Amino acid sequence: MLAMERRLAEWKVELDRIWSAHLPDYDEAIRLVQQIASASEEEMLRQAASQALPILRSAAAHEDADHATREAARRRVGVIREVLSALTTPQFGKRSAAVKLPTPEERCRALLGLPLERRLSKAEIHRAYKLLAKRAHPDAGGNAQAFLELSAAHDTLMKERRMPQRH
Repeated sequence: MLAMERRLAEWKVELDRIWSAHLPDYDEAIRLVQQIASASEEEMLRQAASQALPILRSAAAHEDADHATREAARRRVGVIREVLSALTTPQFGKRSAAVKLPTPEERCRALLGLPLERRLSKAEIHRAYKLLAKRAHPDAGGNAQAFLELSAAHDTLMKERRMPQRH
């Protein structure tokens, strides 16, 4: 892992040097981008490098390549720089924290289209269930599996209302 991070940092430095040149050396850029496309473990970086190769070759093949071709090649190098920057920039905070899975109650509320932030009455739960059940019932052209899931969500939320609240 450390070797790959070092390689990403080296590629970033080389690409920044090419990018900052007044007249970029497209042959050197092609060499570097080919190396990135073949050796990177990051799918997004490999894809960005692979997509940049054709326009870089066009810009390198003709010394007097038109301005639009050179500008397109420069933009593609910029895309690779952005991907490398995103991969090498340290991440702080909870960005890489595991995704919190919803609780069974939250899933039931979402299925019935009910709000999460407040306590619900039995009448609210029953009204939401009836509204959705009319459309989801197999006799009304709905899906049997969806109807069973709605019924289970209704039962779960209604049972929860019957249980005494602990504080």
